[in-house]
Amino acid sequence: MRATAFVSLLLLAAGSASAGVIETIAGTGESSLGASRGPALELNIGQPFGVEIAERGGTTSLYVTEVENHRVFRIDLSSGEARVIAGTGEQGFGGDGGLAAEALLNEPYEVRIAANGDIFIVEMVGARVRRIDATMGTISTVAGTGEQGYGGDGGPATTAQLNRPHSIALDGRGGLYVADIGNHRIRRVDLASGLIETIAGTGEKAPPVDTSVATGRPMLGPRALHIVGDKLWIALREGHSVWRMDLTTRVLTHVAGSGDQGHRDGAAKQATFNGPKGIVSSDDGSRVWVVDTENQCIREIDVAAETVSTVAGSGPESIGFGGDGGPAAGAKMGRPHGITVHSDGALYIGDTNNHRVRRVLPGG
Repeated sequence: MRATAFVSLLLLAAGSASAGVIETIAGTGESSLGASRGPALELNIGQPFGVEIAERGGTTSLYVTEVENHRVFRIDLSSGEARVIAGTGEQGFGGDGGLAAEALLNEPYEVRIAANGDIFIVEMVGARVRRIDATMGTISTVAGTGEQGYGGDGGPATTAQLNRPHSIALDGRGGLYVADIGNHRIRRVDLASGLIETIAGTGEKAPPVDTSVATGRPMLGPRALHIVGDKLWIALREGHSVWRMDLTTRVLTHVAGSGDQGHRDGAAKQATFNGPKGIVSSDDGSRVWVVDTENQCIREIDVAAETVSTVAGSGPESIGFGGDGGPAAGAKMGRPHGITVHSDGALYIGDTNNHRVRRVLPGG
């Protein structure tokens, strides 16, 4: 297939999300600690939060954080087989320097994969960011002391305090970004030097300022981060809105959400969200998908058209489980959190309280 035709098909798929069909690809609906490997549909995944796709060595894998049982799974999307790559199922902290599968984790919220295959995990209750070495499979701490709080800017990230960190993002240029939600800040770790700094937020519980430099100004509840190129996409949980930061200038742009709680589609800046907790964008940044957790749905922002629509989940009154095999927009969800998008246009969602990972296949 010619490259231009392939790209056109991907754009068509991405543009057809509102006509998508939903299905479950992992989890049984049970949350108790279960087996650590086997067919993904036969494994318990207690409260899946973060989901992330990575393609490496000819294999496409989906990584899933299991918050309730303190583990991280890798699912082979071709075979449907899954196995735990980090965490024993016991809550705590331990194992640095050893194999990740033998380490203790403390509520892993999100996972990101570096270009070299290293795996980064943020632990919300553990107040740390940890890294799994792609070659050795060993785990180490790259940020946070494990004590909730604020401090350490300008020094080593491993001696800095984080406060309920929720999300992380990698810029591909040696920067690790942390949504330090309890401190109402976004912080950046230079992975080469190991130093940490605040790039947005002051600790004040106030909304950001549109078209301003983020550093030294408020950042209200930054819950979810995603980077494409030199743009950092930010979903504000308490701020019920979506913003974009230019990583070169650190200037913020208000993209969607009035700041009020609600569930209203339409013009982007007049649309309403309710506690968004996940975000991902297309590679070209033209579309952004937001996990609108308290509305039990997935919203799509058409950046050029400046509109918001609901593409999965039937709204705040429909919490529960249902709809597999049918239109995604008519499905029920249970406080979803994480989201990622495949190159074929399919959306993968951590449907948290349903203890399942679900996929929205693009319509056509």
